[in-house]
Amino acid sequence: MALTAHTDGTLAQRLAQDWAWRIEHGLLLPGARLPSVREGAKQQGVSPSTLVAAYDRLQAQGLVEARHKRGFFVREQRAPSARQAAAPASPVAVPYDSLTLMRSLMTSEATPSPAHGTLPVEWLDAALIRRALREATGPGHDALLLRYGDPQGDAELREALALRLADVGVHASPAQVLTTVGATHALDLIAHTLAEPGDAVLVDDPGWPIEYARLAQAGLRLLPVPRTAQGPDLAVLARLAQQHRPRLYVTVSVLHNPTGQSLSLAQAHEVLRATEAAGPGRCWVVEDDTYAGFAPPHLPRLSALDGLRRTLYVTGYAKVLGAGLRVGCVAGPSEAIERLTARKMVQQLASSPITERALALLLQRGGLRRHTERLNERLESARTRCRRLAEQAGCAFSGPPAGLFGWLDTGVDSERLAQALALDGFRTAPECLFHPDRRGGTHMRVNFVGAQAPAFWRALAARRQDLA
Repeated sequence: MALTAHTDGTLAQRLAQDWAWRIEHGLLLPGARLPSVREGAKQQGVSPSTLVAAYDRLQAQGLVEARHKRGFFVREQRAPSARQAAAPASPVAVPYDSLTLMRSLMTSEATPSPAHGTLPVEWLDAALIRRALREATGPGHDALLLRYGDPQGDAELREALALRLADVGVHASPAQVLTTVGATHALDLIAHTLAEPGDAVLVDDPGWPIEYARLAQAGLRLLPVPRTAQGPDLAVLARLAQQHRPRLYVTVSVLHNPTGQSLSLAQAHEVLRATEAAGPGRCWVVEDDTYAGFAPPHLPRLSALDGLRRTLYVTGYAKVLGAGLRVGCVAGPSEAIERLTARKMVQQLASSPITERALALLLQRGGLRRHTERLNERLESARTRCRRLAEQAGCAFSGPPAGLFGWLDTGVDSERLAQALALDGFRTAPECLFHPDRRGGTHMRVNFVGAQAPAFWRALAARRQDLA
């Protein structure tokens, strides 16, 4: 780690100043573990006593805390310091918690990042969306501009969505579809409508950290179900369902985030059977199919097998169209859709009829289908290249690369690896982010498009060697 230009004083002071600068600017976030004294001294080329003196200074400043027999960890900062407010922003931040990961998703960067959860903007088609918006707001469509939309969603869009859902085997009438402001909004509505504070909820582990945060904020108890490249642990799923009688099981059956795994037909049947142990009508299976655009339509969906009796199917279009057109939907039994619609009305009256009609036009005219086909052709090439680069770096993906993300086994502690790669200017997503209990591991989630640079893989190989 090269010392930054603003350091001065003794070597221990300079080390402490540099660590403090990195903590204050997001390179090391609350809960992040600093290198051990032996490892840190080796990295810095100093004696262990010098590094201990630097850590002591950080403790005195309230920036880190020592945990017995575990090491030094970054503390939660109550308010930004004057130094942080005056200094220039750091060029890179490692996403060690869910809020930082969310901020990373919402920050545009000139260079794609292996940690990104989206496609780079140059892969998307703004002109396609612009044409649809122009038509939706053209002559004869003044009502879309001047009036509230239907709380359940634009009628034309719900018809188009019902046809789209049939392509993946989910059969729903337009009356069984509720439009939302993206898939995230649909999942939030479900968490606050179909469960009460204190209820138990089954979640994939590893899984999507923003979903963990959403459910926890709703006052729900998370019950992690181990998920591997082979699918969920069905025995644990059934046991938890029987013992805790959960209200929801929020899961990704196709292109699971972060492992990239998809359920087989037999596994999907067993998942539905296992959740029945919660009792008749007790547990809603919430199927998050956010990455449907990157998956073959023939892959089995839980909602298709169940016939939307006790399943809710959620999807969105931000991943293939871009985050600006925030339209998603949830399909389910009529009674559940009525309850969710009522909550949506209380929350925001209705979603934007303009963006909903624009998406309807993209679905009706075939523009979205053609755009998605082009994306998947490019993604296939990116996955092939990424797999080759990973092998050259001495790593392997836990399953056959599919979709947008790969679950890369680095062979070393991926949180420590992420800290080291941050010093090389690369933002990565270590395994600890994707577990409810933040436990570590050797995996990191890799965006196939964002990890095309050979320089990233060279840095990863070198840092792996340092940590081995």
